[in-house]
Amino acid sequence: MGLFNVTQPASFFLTGIPGLENSHFWLAGPLCVMYAMALGGNTVILQAVRVETRLHKPMYYFLSMLSFSDVAMSVATLPTVLRTFCLNARSIAFDACLIQMFLIHSFSMMESGILLAMSFDRYVAICDPLRYATVLTTEVIAGMGLAVMARSFITLFPLPFLIKRLPICRSNILSHSYCLHPDMMKLACADTTINSIYGLFVLVSTFGMDLFFIFFSYILILRSVLTTASRGERLKALNTCISHILAALAFYMPMIGVSTVHRFGKHAPRYIHVLMSNVYLFVPPVLNPLIYSAKTREIRRAIVRMFCHIRM
Repeated sequence: MGLFNVTQPASFFLTGIPGLENSHFWLAGPLCVMYAMALGGNTVILQAVRVETRLHKPMYYFLSMLSFSDVAMSVATLPTVLRTFCLNARSIAFDACLIQMFLIHSFSMMESGILLAMSFDRYVAICDPLRYATVLTTEVIAGMGLAVMARSFITLFPLPFLIKRLPICRSNILSHSYCLHPDMMKLACADTTINSIYGLFVLVSTFGMDLFFIFFSYILILRSVLTTASRGERLKALNTCISHILAALAFYMPMIGVSTVHRFGKHAPRYIHVLMSNVYLFVPPVLNPLIYSAKTREIRRAIVRMFCHIRM
């Protein structure tokens, strides 16, 4: 199973979906469709926000950041997933696997931070609308974006080194068609307590806190909306939050599921782990552009105008 040195394999072998190895070629078609939808849909939104001056507002700047993180996530997983399912080329170099692991976890954390920033945007827009333009200036939005990126890089920078210090000698076969920290950690034949503690710390201090503050912001938003006299105004205010709520659910529900399975479902069938991880990585980049295109009138109009201009 590969050439091993003292502590590390020369390469890892990726796995598609256990039990469906003979069907991988047929599964490549739906995967390609999902990648095309994720890359195409998010690229269209990025271009629409760029060219449409009416969308040069804080809400749509944050949406652009979300689309960028979705594109980056798709690009990070695409090479190994398509090689595994289309070409049955399952080998990946050890260092390349570390890089992919870092990128996947980083872009995932970036998406969580952007969803938190979007909840702050909705909070200010609904609870303090008179200060919206002065609070969320272009400089503040850019600073929030840089802070999200810096947090991801700084927090996850130790992960590759924590893996590299472990003697991996049980096997070099990973459970997925891409590299994840919990999956690589399980192959070590040494104490992985530090990796487990650090992984849990990262999960709670970033994703957990982001989810808490998103939930808290919506409590404040709901309290503010309920004090509004007009029923129509209440519905209008809540309608501006629907897209963000759906995007947050599409991201956090699979993430909670995959984290729970990894930590407490040790005896669950392997395909459950693989299925939850695939949903977590592949579904949000596909759903986000569909959610915002369907629920946000300004985005729909901008996309229609952009395609009409291209045809002309």
